[in-house]
Amino acid sequence: MKHFPLMKLRRKASRPVHSLKISAAILVGLAALTAGICIGSVNIALSDTLSILFAKLSGGAVKDSIDASLVSILWEIRIPRALCAFLVGGALAVSGAAIQSILQNPLASSYTLGVSSGACLGAALVILFGAGSASVGFFLLPAAGFACGLGTVLLVIVIASKLDSGFQNHTIILFGMILSLFVNAAMTMLSALNKSHMQRLVLWQMGTFSGRRFSHAAVIFACVLAGTVLITLFHRELDILSFGDEEAAAVGVDQRKIKIVLLILSSFLTGVSVCFTGIIGFVDLTIPHIVRKIYGSAHKTVIPMSFVLGGTFMTLCDLLARTLMAPQEIPVGAITAFAGAPFFLWVYYKGRV
Repeated sequence: MKHFPLMKLRRKASRPVHSLKISAAILVGLAALTAGICIGSVNIALSDTLSILFAKLSGGAVKDSIDASLVSILWEIRIPRALCAFLVGGALAVSGAAIQSILQNPLASSYTLGVSSGACLGAALVILFGAGSASVGFFLLPAAGFACGLGTVLLVIVIASKLDSGFQNHTIILFGMILSLFVNAAMTMLSALNKSHMQRLVLWQMGTFSGRRFSHAAVIFACVLAGTVLITLFHRELDILSFGDEEAAAVGVDQRKIKIVLLILSSFLTGVSVCFTGIIGFVDLTIPHIVRKIYGSAHKTVIPMSFVLGGTFMTLCDLLARTLMAPQEIPVGAITAFAGAPFFLWVYYKGRV
């Protein structure tokens, strides 16, 4: 009994530290966004950036001392690109955090379920049939990518539920990997048979934020906000599922239903990200581990902080992709892979020790 007051004091003392960590992450995220907007092949001073932003948002005139080309670069290229990078990074990290808890596997992600492969195949079909630049609609390419990505994970869910009435995690992962390999084989065949489009298909598979505009950012924002909020509402179920299927069943959680809903929501976030930017790997694997290490395992905190740190990481990776070999641009997927692959090996090795 004497230990209880001490425990309460410790909890109260840890709250300011926890709040400080959250505030620090938000400030770092804002700093990353600012750097992504100001730094590039043409650097723009922070004072000029703030002046242009104020003028655009208030409907006023930009100062005469600021070059018109800088206004165009900042407003039409840098800001929407940085916003897209932050939103996509946050979406992938949230998706990874949820998938890892659902499947109780530290190396699991939406990519394990074939979402990215399916989305890439859908986008490739649009590119190959020449509809990507037709007047059928500005969002046909991302819509096709998202539909195929979501269709892939739904197929995984159907097959796993038919062949395993218990809907076990290893069954979901197994069929996700099998279907992902099949779709990747189809992508390779399409690339080999259509050499005139091979370069575009390869660039799509490596991921890029080049050419993103406010119209893209607006759609991504709406989808990512909805998906992230819905997943956060299931934070208690995610906490329970992370302890295992038996424990979840013992406390009355309908694990089958919850798994399906959360898998679809996670795949939705990944599908939206992939269909607008191409395949970008390792973000959904690395960021949730870092967040849990810093903020603990409670998903009420893990989900929003995964979004913040995922967005920060992706914005910085995109900044490196634009500046390391400027004016030539490196695919952002290559940057995330360089950072994520060693982390993947570390997690795998740590799990075996």
